[in-house]
Amino acid sequence: MKSLTTAISVQVDRQDKELATGILNNLGLNMSTYINMAIKQLINKDGVPFEISNPKPSKELLEALEEGEKIIQEVREGKRKGYNNVNEMMRAILND
Repeated sequence: MKSLTTAISVQVDRQDKELATGILNNLGLNMSTYINMAIKQLINKDGVPFEISNPKPSKELLEALEEGEKIIQEVREGKRKGYNNVNEMMRAILND
């Protein structure tokens, strides 16, 4: 029996496509082959063949964000010096 094929057209971010194409080329694959592989895995697994989750920020990131908010508040309250740009900060450092 003859295998019938059909085309799929998808919209993808240009940079994502370029990065993915480069990776696939390094693996000796092309986008069409990869998409066919992904579809076969979807069918074989009867679902998405990889974990899908919302990324959670690390403890370190949450602590850094909290520290940043604290610094911003101290600048607003006049407890800490703030700068509008690097040049302003460098002038202050050099004048100390």
